[in-house]
Amino acid sequence: MPRISIWRLTLFAFCAIEVFVASDAGAKPLAICTFQVDATPPLGTPLCDAAVAPAKEIVDPLSVRGLVLLGDEAPIVLVAVDWVGIGNGGYDAWRQTLARAAGTSVDRVAVHTLHQHDAPGCDFEVEALLATRGLSGAMFHVAFAQQTIDKAAEALRQSLAAPKPVTQLGIGAAKVESVASNRRVLGPDGKVQYVRYSASTIEAARAAPEGVIDPQVRCLSFWNGDQPLAVLTYYATHPQSYYGQGGVSADFVGMARSQREAALPGVPHIHFNGAAGNVAAGKYNDGAPANRPILAGRLATGMAAAWAATQRTPITGSDVGWRAVEAKFPLSPLLEDETPLVALLDNASAKPSDRVRAATDLVWARRTKAGAAIQMSCLRLGPNSVLHMPGELFVEYQLAAAAMKPQATVCMAAYGDYGPGYIGTEVAYSQGGYETSYVSRVAPHVEKVILQALVELLK
Repeated sequence: MPRISIWRLTLFAFCAIEVFVASDAGAKPLAICTFQVDATPPLGTPLCDAAVAPAKEIVDPLSVRGLVLLGDEAPIVLVAVDWVGIGNGGYDAWRQTLARAAGTSVDRVAVHTLHQHDAPGCDFEVEALLATRGLSGAMFHVAFAQQTIDKAAEALRQSLAAPKPVTQLGIGAAKVESVASNRRVLGPDGKVQYVRYSASTIEAARAAPEGVIDPQVRCLSFWNGDQPLAVLTYYATHPQSYYGQGGVSADFVGMARSQREAALPGVPHIHFNGAAGNVAAGKYNDGAPANRPILAGRLATGMAAAWAATQRTPITGSDVGWRAVEAKFPLSPLLEDETPLVALLDNASAKPSDRVRAATDLVWARRTKAGAAIQMSCLRLGPNSVLHMPGELFVEYQLAAAAMKPQATVCMAAYGDYGPGYIGTEVAYSQGGYETSYVSRVAPHVEKVILQALVELLK
């Protein structure tokens, strides 16, 4: 006898009940499951891929939050993690493990980080390279990372025993005031004059206009009648207020998320970072610790306004779709020659953080040369779309995607596979600045690849 999973049996049960009350007798039912586990690292854990001080104290806990959509096709899994980045072999491990737990295929699993810097990362391929040089654990706490993946998978598996029927989808949006600003302040010559990081003390940079951002926070919610079941929010900005002293924190985006959960007791809130590669709070933040709750309050106010603006429409399993495309990203010219990377990786006198960076670059270069592809995907909810994208994507891609479907809501979660690093627009690579320097592992014509993928996903 073929094995039937618990979630399918439960789904069939409420399907049999709902068929008597459904307005459309042919509609397939929709259900969701939510899960959450702690993702706070032990003290001493490397943070931000060893680029900052290791964990010295826990300011506030980190979490993994996920949602499973159960309709008439295989399950769809969406996950947000309070880590700086999950790349390459780490990204593969997360998705493969969660796919097995959900009883679905890997291409129907989207994992994203919120990119807090006082948080760990994960890349098992980089770890393998470092381990052969006596640097195992230099980038991240390996056992802790694997335990977190396993805990998330087990929580997902357990959540499938109690799916909740969904009858309505809620959609709202609102402007967030005085949080996001473009990091790249151009001078009269069209080149980057200032890089306005997450915290900026340069008076002229802070006085410059916000620049190109997406000021909207978008809010999706799933309902059973008048009962909200889960809330998903999407907003594009680097989430740092201050960081680097060893204080593990979900930062101001985590604080804003907590405020919204407190306002809606019992309703899980899952937040995703949008295309924020060139967006941060630098115009409104000088790095003073007092600014963290201020930024959190502004984001929470925007989230609350988006919730208040929510309009609900009926939804069934038949209104849910999934599309995934794969594309090969062009390799940055800076990484074509592996010789200096290997030399730095093998240099026992070099700083461990520099050797970690070399290993990360080397892994991406070798994957790219071997023909590895990056997956991008799109969740369809009726006429609306949620895009799942890799790396530190520039906000122009998010705005371009929204312009492709102006009559519908288009949300974007970036910071999927962290392997590519920053992904700029083609013109940005000729303008200078930090984001298109060595921290971008792709070539300028990546723009054509991304835009073609967006067109295909949003068909």
